[in-house]
Amino acid sequence: MTRVWKWNRPVTVREVLEDLQQERSIAYTTVMTVLDNLHQKGWVRREAEGRAYRYEAVSTRAAYSAALMNDAWSQSDNPAAALVAFFGMMSDEQRVALRSAVRIVQGPETPEPADGVENPGSASSGGGR
Repeated sequence: MTRVWKWNRPVTVREVLEDLQQERSIAYTTVMTVLDNLHQKGWVRREAEGRAYRYEAVSTRAAYSAALMNDAWSQSDNPAAALVAFFGMMSDEQRVALRSAVRIVQGPETPEPADGVENPGSASSGGGR
């Protein structure tokens, strides 16, 4: 998948093979089998081009990573503890990125009153309709 994402366009087995062969010796049939397996699992789509196929990632690397994290988290018997442990492993840079992501997902926040008393009309205070 890393090579398919790297190209960021539909690629042939030959292109992936040549890319991989810059680092190690690998057989054409190995690359073809891996790409076929990725296609069968739904991670790449393919389109015929002559006697070959062009393979393209179904999702971005970020979306794939998010799905993996969500899957692992949802399988935990204690999701809160899993999140605490995960956050504890993060670097300061990762925590800053996490805070930024949470702000993006939450959208603009309503500032809390200085005295800490909730707004009686807010949904969280039970004062809403």
